[in-house]
Amino acid sequence: MLRRFQLPSTPYGPGHRGVDLGGTDGEAVLAAADGVVSFAGPVATRGVVAVTHAGGVRTTYEPVRPEVTVGQWVRRGEEVGRLMPGHEGCATACLHWGARRGGEYLDPLRLLSTQRVRLLPWREPPLTGGT
Repeated sequence: MLRRFQLPSTPYGPGHRGVDLGGTDGEAVLAAADGVVSFAGPVATRGVVAVTHAGGVRTTYEPVRPEVTVGQWVRRGEEVGRLMPGHEGCATACLHWGARRGGEYLDPLRLLSTQRVRLLPWREPPLTGGT
């Protein structure tokens, strides 16, 4: 990872609303989870793909050359585009991966956890010597 997520303190304040992941020009960019392509095209000078997932989470991938179309269903791990150079702050090609739920920016790396929380029954610790 080249740059971590940094939640802005205000909606328009400074921060980093995603993570930058190192890659190579032309490398396949894969969907993080099953969903529907909600955007695929240019934003300013960069190609962007957005995928809307269950629970209202939307992930974005940039700069990419889209390989999908709006309305297309994609599965986790399916190619959505090809990485292109041109992301600010990256010497070579790198992927800016973002995530939002409604108006709230999320750390996309937290979406990767496959660990389920498992609560164990509480047991009182044994008493140690003493009267």
